[in-house]
Amino acid sequence: MAGHSHWAGIKHKKGRADEQRARTFSKLSKEITVAAKLGSPEIDSNPRLRAAVQLAKKSNMPKSNIERAIKKSQMSAESNYENLRYEGFGPFKIAFIVEALTDNKNRTASSIRTIFQKYGGNLGTQGSASHNFEQVGVIKIDKKEILDEEIFELAIESGAEECISKEKLHEIHCKKNEIYNVKKKIESKIQNFISTEIEWKPLNEVEVGIDKAEIIDEFLGALEDDDDVQRVYTNSILRNN
Repeated sequence: MAGHSHWAGIKHKKGRADEQRARTFSKLSKEITVAAKLGSPEIDSNPRLRAAVQLAKKSNMPKSNIERAIKKSQMSAESNYENLRYEGFGPFKIAFIVEALTDNKNRTASSIRTIFQKYGGNLGTQGSASHNFEQVGVIKIDKKEILDEEIFELAIESGAEECISKEKLHEIHCKKNEIYNVKKKIESKIQNFISTEIEWKPLNEVEVGIDKAEIIDEFLGALEDDDDVQRVYTNSILRNN
């Protein structure tokens, strides 16, 4: 799902479009259900739910799936998900943070631990890897929505700390506890968003060559294939050479 990985190297290619689409929809549905359960099932009054629904629509998730996920939030026995964070070091001792939504934390922990071990890594306690990152609010907008100069001014007026215009999108950074306030101000001029999430931003990036990149990409793919994993963050980037 969008925003789930900060790896800037080779895109993991599965060649299983239908299976991957179903997995993405499942993860989006979980997030919608949890957002609706923790807040309100009314999209306009629940910023987290609104962000989750916008992401689902951007991913072409059917309206019926979205509505079903919201309704599921009212059935407590079927939507008892927990937000969990796992930290550790994967291939080549590179730091990773894995965020999960699960109804069985023992199953999830066992699965993620197995993946780390398979690639020569190991899970650590909370804080073992996250000290290499900081949490920031990240709002992503398609470049087709607004010009570079206009989004920069809008971001500053909205209280954001940074605005980065990339090839296909604008990325606005702000304090994590201000993300929905900043977004609400931006919504006065923009209605369509790619994603609105609190992400783990590396404090220091570790460059790796193409020889290591393929192994890291396989590791990321294995994590992404786990149904309970929502997002994965790493402090590694592909070396340009």
